[in-house]
Amino acid sequence: MSIPHLFRCPISLDLFTDPVTLCTGQTYDRPSIERWLAGGNLTCPVTMQRLHDTALVPNHTLRHLINQWLLSDCQTRNENKSCNFPLATLKLNLQSPDTSLHAKIETLKKLRILSMESDTGQACLIQLGFFPLLLHLIMQIPHEFDDAFELAEVALDCILSLSPSAHLEYFNILKKDQNLVSLLFLLEQGNVRIKTSICCLMERITSSPVTLELCSVIGQSQRALQVLISLVTDANSQTSEAAVRALSSICSLEANRINMIKEGTMDSLVAYLSSSRRRNAPRALAIMEILLGMDEGKMTLIKNRNAVQVLVKMLFKVSSDHQGSEHAVSALLALCRESLGVQLEAVKAGALKQLLLLLQSQCSAKAKIKARALLKLLSCTIAEAPGVCHSYNAM
Repeated sequence: MSIPHLFRCPISLDLFTDPVTLCTGQTYDRPSIERWLAGGNLTCPVTMQRLHDTALVPNHTLRHLINQWLLSDCQTRNENKSCNFPLATLKLNLQSPDTSLHAKIETLKKLRILSMESDTGQACLIQLGFFPLLLHLIMQIPHEFDDAFELAEVALDCILSLSPSAHLEYFNILKKDQNLVSLLFLLEQGNVRIKTSICCLMERITSSPVTLELCSVIGQSQRALQVLISLVTDANSQTSEAAVRALSSICSLEANRINMIKEGTMDSLVAYLSSSRRRNAPRALAIMEILLGMDEGKMTLIKNRNAVQVLVKMLFKVSSDHQGSEHAVSALLALCRESLGVQLEAVKAGALKQLLLLLQSQCSAKAKIKARALLKLLSCTIAEAPGVCHSYNAM
């Protein structure tokens, strides 16, 4: 499809999704001009005139013309030009209650090609309102049908491909209890691909200021946290890694942290870090460090029999570039300051050797400062507990 010149944003050169006009009369796509202004620019990008007013006025006329053009030009092709996809027809197929489940799946497969393989296709789908339509679709999937999970899988692929940063407010439909319940059902009962996709979706939702209230809703949902926490130790590594990323975003909101601790996040992270598959170890350690900022987090981790040994191993073996070592040191330091028993256990587990190796490495300055503090604390423990000192020297 050849996009008319007037339908392209002068900054991004892509099809307008939300055209707005400046006081100079020039029209830009809202996300593009907002980034320009946020960068401290007070001029019009096209005319370079100084702006006496930075108000953005929606250009409804242009938006209407673009919508009419998209709907009239039904011959939208994928990049391989092997199929013709009439967007108006596809949208009607998804909206109509008379369309069979099989027909909707076939429609979604065509949309997936457009959304995943073509930037222009993505812009067209967003502009024509497919994004909220797809969100509503997965909330209303009839779970009693055999093809329901296939429909959910393809719809989620499309949603993740689109997910426009300028329109994340659409996700707020999940604040309705029934919609969140539908999503959690798919997270619990879906296949690996569905579970991974929903974890990725939750990561995006809970990491945006636009959906801050929704992040709180998810963080206060016992069912949501229990499912995500259980997926951290899932047998499929892709799902496990996605669950860790989702929990990391949920943890960014302080109000969610106490619930995360109560639902067993700490024990799940220890089990995750104990496994051989831990590509997101730095992020898992970062979550642990944040939760240890609460007394409940410290008490929970102290009770875990494997926590100290796992953290000691993580001091120097998080990754080749020591990413995450700072989080591991911080977590262990927080525990050691809380309990003499943890100090003794850390020494027995070989923490001194790990810390000395870390101090000789190319880790961050902050990691070295914390490592020295922990080394000093443990050295005092050895001096005051000769039995531990003897045990350590014998290793």
